Amino acid sequence: MNFKVNVNSDLEVDISSEDVSKLDTVKISNTSYHLLHNNKSYQAEIINSDFNKKSYEVKINNNLYNISILNNLDVLIKEMGFSVGSTKHIDYIKAPMPGLILEINVKKGQKVKEDDPLLILEAMKMENVLISPREGIIKSISVKKGDAVDKGTLLIEFEK
Repeated sequence: MNFKVNVNSDLEVDISSEDVSKLDTVKISNTSYHLLHNNKSYQAEIINSDFNKKSYEVKINNNLYNISILNNLDVLIKEMGFSVGSTKHIDYIKAPMPGLILEINVKKGQKVKEDDPLLILEAMKMENVLISPREGIIKSISVKKGDAVDKGTLLIEFEK
Protein backbone atom coordinates (compact mmCIF):
# COMPACT_ATOMS: atom_id res chain seq x y z
CA MET A 1 0.00 0.00 0.00
CA ASN A 2 1.19 3.52 -0.77
CA PHE A 3 0.64 6.64 1.30
CA LYS A 4 0.84 10.33 0.43
CA VAL A 5 2.40 12.15 3.37
CA ASN A 6 2.05 15.93 3.50
CA VAL A 7 4.43 17.75 5.86
CA ASN A 8 3.68 21.34 6.98
CA SER A 9 1.44 21.79 3.89
CA ASP A 10 4.47 22.35 1.65
CA LEU A 11 6.21 18.99 1.22
CA GLU A 12 4.48 15.92 -0.19
CA VAL A 13 6.21 12.54 -0.04
CA ASP A 14 5.09 9.13 -1.30
CA ILE A 15 5.82 6.33 1.17
CA SER A 16 5.09 2.62 0.73
CA SER A 17 4.30 0.01 3.36
CA GLU A 18 7.67 -1.52 2.48
CA ASP A 19 9.43 1.79 3.29
CA VAL A 20 7.71 1.86 6.68
CA SER A 21 8.65 -1.75 7.46
CA LYS A 22 12.33 -0.98 6.74
CA LEU A 23 12.47 1.82 9.32
CA ASP A 24 14.82 1.13 12.20
CA THR A 25 12.66 2.26 15.14
CA VAL A 26 12.53 1.60 18.85
CA LYS A 27 9.43 2.53 20.84
CA ILE A 28 10.48 4.49 23.95
CA SER A 29 6.99 5.23 25.36
CA ASN A 30 3.37 5.40 24.17
CA THR A 31 4.15 8.46 22.06
CA SER A 32 7.95 8.52 21.75
CA TYR A 33 10.23 6.69 19.33
CA HIS A 34 13.91 6.52 18.49
CA LEU A 35 14.69 6.25 14.76
CA LEU A 36 17.86 5.49 12.84
CA HIS A 37 17.96 6.60 9.21
CA ASN A 38 21.11 6.76 7.06
CA ASN A 39 23.21 6.34 10.22
CA LYS A 40 21.58 9.40 11.83
CA SER A 41 19.68 9.27 15.10
CA TYR A 42 16.25 10.93 15.50
CA GLN A 43 13.97 11.35 18.51
CA ALA A 44 10.31 11.43 17.46
CA GLU A 45 7.32 12.23 19.65
CA ILE A 46 3.64 12.29 18.67
CA ILE A 47 2.29 15.50 20.23
CA ASN A 48 -1.29 15.41 18.87
CA SER A 49 -3.24 13.04 16.67
CA ASP A 50 -6.62 13.41 14.98
CA PHE A 51 -7.72 9.99 13.78
CA ASN A 52 -10.71 11.31 11.81
CA LYS A 53 -8.70 13.87 9.84
CA LYS A 54 -5.64 11.61 9.58
CA SER A 55 -3.44 14.41 10.83
CA TYR A 56 -0.65 14.39 13.37
CA GLU A 57 1.62 16.85 15.10
CA VAL A 58 5.06 15.27 15.50
CA LYS A 59 8.20 16.61 17.14
CA ILE A 60 11.42 15.26 15.61
CA ASN A 61 14.66 16.33 17.30
CA ASN A 62 12.78 19.32 18.81
CA ASN A 63 11.39 20.48 15.44
CA LEU A 64 7.58 20.46 15.17
CA TYR A 65 5.91 19.06 12.01
CA ASN A 66 2.23 18.93 11.02
CA ILE A 67 1.69 15.74 9.04
CA SER A 68 -1.31 14.37 7.18
CA ILE A 69 -1.34 10.85 5.78
CA LEU A 70 -3.60 9.75 2.91
CA ASN A 71 -3.95 6.20 1.63
CA ASN A 72 -4.84 5.23 -1.97
CA LEU A 73 -8.60 5.52 -1.36
CA ASP A 74 -8.24 8.95 0.30
CA VAL A 75 -6.23 10.18 -2.71
CA LEU A 76 -8.88 8.87 -5.15
CA ILE A 77 -11.68 10.55 -3.19
CA LYS A 78 -9.74 13.83 -3.15
CA GLU A 79 -9.06 13.61 -6.90
CA MET A 80 -12.81 13.15 -7.49
CA GLY A 81 -13.40 16.48 -5.76
CA PHE A 82 -14.84 15.16 -2.52
CA SER A 83 -13.43 15.96 0.89
CA VAL A 84 -11.56 13.26 2.74
CA GLY A 85 -12.90 12.38 6.18
CA SER A 86 -16.15 13.90 7.33
CA THR A 87 -19.41 13.93 5.44
CA LYS A 88 -22.13 16.44 6.23
CA HIS A 89 -24.99 13.93 6.46
CA ILE A 90 -23.56 11.62 9.14
CA ASP A 91 -26.22 10.83 11.75
CA TYR A 92 -24.14 8.80 14.21
CA ILE A 93 -20.61 8.20 15.42
CA LYS A 94 -19.33 4.64 15.86
CA ALA A 95 -16.07 3.58 17.48
CA PRO A 96 -13.40 3.48 14.73
CA MET A 97 -11.43 0.93 16.79
CA PRO A 98 -11.72 -0.91 20.11
CA GLY A 99 -10.83 1.21 23.11
CA LEU A 100 -11.79 2.86 26.38
CA ILE A 101 -13.99 5.96 26.71
CA LEU A 102 -11.85 8.43 28.70
CA GLU A 103 -14.04 11.52 28.45
CA ILE A 104 -17.40 12.63 27.02
CA ASN A 105 -17.52 16.32 26.16
CA VAL A 106 -21.20 16.62 25.15
CA LYS A 107 -24.67 16.02 26.62
CA LYS A 108 -27.95 14.83 25.12
CA GLY A 109 -29.74 17.78 23.51
CA GLN A 110 -26.54 19.84 23.17
CA LYS A 111 -26.00 21.76 19.95
CA VAL A 112 -22.55 21.15 18.44
CA LYS A 113 -20.63 22.64 15.54
CA GLU A 114 -18.50 20.82 12.99
CA ASP A 115 -15.11 19.88 14.50
CA ASP A 116 -16.30 20.25 18.13
CA PRO A 117 -14.68 17.54 20.30
CA LEU A 118 -17.31 14.91 21.22
CA LEU A 119 -15.34 12.38 23.24
CA ILE A 120 -11.91 10.90 23.86
CA LEU A 121 -11.31 7.24 23.02
CA GLU A 122 -8.11 5.64 24.27
CA ALA A 123 -6.94 3.01 21.81
CA MET A 124 -3.52 1.39 21.47
CA LYS A 125 -2.37 3.57 24.41
CA MET A 126 -3.11 6.78 22.48
CA GLU A 127 -5.85 9.31 23.19
CA ASN A 128 -8.00 9.89 20.10
CA VAL A 129 -10.33 12.89 20.11
CA LEU A 130 -13.43 12.10 18.08
CA ILE A 131 -14.85 15.32 16.64
CA SER A 132 -18.24 16.24 15.26
CA PRO A 133 -18.43 15.68 11.50
CA ARG A 134 -21.20 18.28 11.20
CA GLU A 135 -23.30 20.87 12.98
CA GLY A 136 -26.25 19.36 14.81
CA ILE A 137 -27.94 18.38 18.05
CA ILE A 138 -26.93 15.34 20.08
CA LYS A 139 -29.88 12.90 20.08
CA SER A 140 -28.32 10.23 22.29
CA ILE A 141 -25.08 9.09 23.89
CA SER A 142 -24.80 5.31 24.06
CA VAL A 143 -21.68 5.09 26.24
CA LYS A 144 -20.38 6.51 29.49
CA LYS A 145 -16.94 7.41 30.78
CA GLY A 146 -14.94 4.27 31.57
CA ASP A 147 -16.79 2.02 29.09
CA ALA A 148 -14.73 -0.39 27.01
CA VAL A 149 -16.04 -0.43 23.41
CA ASP A 150 -15.52 -2.63 20.39
CA LYS A 151 -14.91 -1.36 16.88
CA GLY A 152 -18.26 -0.32 15.37
CA THR A 153 -20.00 0.30 18.72
CA LEU A 154 -22.55 3.13 18.47
CA LEU A 155 -21.23 6.04 20.55
CA ILE A 156 -23.28 9.15 19.69
CA GLU A 157 -26.37 9.76 17.56
CA PHE A 158 -27.38 13.10 16.03
CA GLU A 159 -30.93 14.36 15.50
CA LYS A 160 -31.79 14.14 11.80
